[in-house]
Amino acid sequence: MKKNGLPKTRLTELASSGGCAAKIGPGDLHQILAGLSLKTTPNLLVGLDTADDAAVYRLNERTAIIQTLDFFTPIVDDPYLFGQIAAANALSDVYAMGGCPILAMNIFAFPCDLGVEILQAVLKGGADKVQEAGAVIVGGHSLEDKEPKYGLSVCGVIDPDKLITNAGAAPGDALVLTKPLGLGILTSAIRGQAVLESEIEEPLAEAVKLNSAAADSMNEVGVNAATDITGFGLAGHLVQMLKASSCSVELVSREIPIWSQALSLAIEYQPGGTTRNTEHFGPDVRLDSTQARALAPLIFDPQTSGGLLISVPEEKVDWLVKDLGNRGVTTRAIIGRVGPADGDQLVKIV
Repeated sequence: MKKNGLPKTRLTELASSGGCAAKIGPGDLHQILAGLSLKTTPNLLVGLDTADDAAVYRLNERTAIIQTLDFFTPIVDDPYLFGQIAAANALSDVYAMGGCPILAMNIFAFPCDLGVEILQAVLKGGADKVQEAGAVIVGGHSLEDKEPKYGLSVCGVIDPDKLITNAGAAPGDALVLTKPLGLGILTSAIRGQAVLESEIEEPLAEAVKLNSAAADSMNEVGVNAATDITGFGLAGHLVQMLKASSCSVELVSREIPIWSQALSLAIEYQPGGTTRNTEHFGPDVRLDSTQARALAPLIFDPQTSGGLLISVPEEKVDWLVKDLGNRGVTTRAIIGRVGPADGDQLVKIV
């Protein structure tokens, strides 16, 4: 049988976990990296210290390169769609820093007995999305593997004076989120055959959407900090931003955009990454209302190709929200305010 001209194969059945939920848990990753002693250089503007989205290396006074890498197992069964989402997710790290992607290389591991058509569809999905970003694919590396995996290594450029990191949030800033939460739950439900891809077309369309328009808005308005929301969920990436910036934050649960269908599926179809994220980042997050506690599975939900979380001065937030809308960004929710460091309490959600 074929679907859209391709053999009917459920890619999600071939993976033990899907998308950014397949990442090593933040606690285990912290222990692994703690044993490394890495050389640095004055030209390395962003390295491992602040758990930022990508590395940034200054070439000269006007140009720095942004280097990132991201790949994962399938979160959908449609191979072309999987390629698109994986590429959008990898490109997002460059956009989160305000940069422009220029080069990409494929990272590709698949069981060859799936057939050439499926493998080509995955690569075409990635290539089309890279082309949309204005970058070019220049090769890559492939392995035969029983569990399918696909992603990209991406190189971008930026003026060092315009670099946006996760370490610049300041008290008084507003926090703006550009995509709803809950995709990890929804794609777990796809794996469990509780929903069809055709039943969650809007969330999947958002996952395919590049964060380029949001990056353009950040550059136009001027913001203090940003990060993209991926495998560590909103809570995890926000905690990393606050630690890097020496700040705290109060979020308003009713303002946090979510996929409503994900909330109804949250108990039965939580990805494994949710538990790992909760265990590691939970001590830094205080859920201060019944609604906040109800949203916990989505706040810790590992996202794939999620939105940007932007910390913007209060006097610029209306400008940013308007500019995002003018550029076609449909979600532009003001979800909270940044405050000064508050002891060990980083995030309060009311």
